[in-house]
Amino acid sequence: MAPTLVTSPAGHAGAGDRFARVSDHIDDLGYARLDTGRAARTGDPEVVYGAGKTPAQVVEILTRLHAAHPDRAVLATRLSAASREAVLAQLPDAVLDEVAGAATLGPLPPSRGLVTIVSAGTSDAPVAAEAALTARVYGAGVHRVNDVGVAGLHRVLAARDDLARADCLVVVAGMEGALPSVVGGLTGVPLVAVPTSVGYGASFGGLAALLGMLNSCAPGVTVVNIDNGYGAGVFAARVARNARPHEPGDRE
Repeated sequence: MAPTLVTSPAGHAGAGDRFARVSDHIDDLGYARLDTGRAARTGDPEVVYGAGKTPAQVVEILTRLHAAHPDRAVLATRLSAASREAVLAQLPDAVLDEVAGAATLGPLPPSRGLVTIVSAGTSDAPVAAEAALTARVYGAGVHRVNDVGVAGLHRVLAARDDLARADCLVVVAGMEGALPSVVGGLTGVPLVAVPTSVGYGASFGGLAALLGMLNSCAPGVTVVNIDNGYGAGVFAARVARNARPHEPGDRE
């Protein structure tokens, strides 16, 4: 089958030569078809979602993505212990984040804008770490505010200046999921809430936190799925990058 040609309504080639032939941006490994053109389309390369993949598959996909994007870091998330060991053994230049259960390969990009990750408690650390690493890999500066859950409101109140300085906030919480509403009432910064599966039985694996965040009465709160630190990190990085498209001294 001939490669698909992307054209505009007027019949001209689409958004430049880099988009012209879709098949040129697919690396077919048999068990996976890597989208090597995603960074050109969206600004962010494809990620390796490690859950359900063998260690060998994780290593090969990460290697291929790095080859397609040699000048910037590529990311693998939700890595099993076996996959983490394989990455460290076979990719000596990879950097492992044990808390996030993730790895990067390649240099981190220059940071643009600031994402502040706010977590309710230390039990939320893996999801918060995934969000923080993702936002940094996807080109934003990152600041962390940890363990400021609503059981001690004075803690989050003491961090108000940190919250206000951010271009986007990621607020990670389990249990009843009330922290994003509190933070959303303290600042006008765009906020993405991340419910976690932390909590006792009636939390239903994070469903109670998810519903609480979806029903937040604080305006400006958007919500991702349970434990989805990666999705929150991507969203926040894009907001931050667009909030500061140029730094002082940059040329147009």
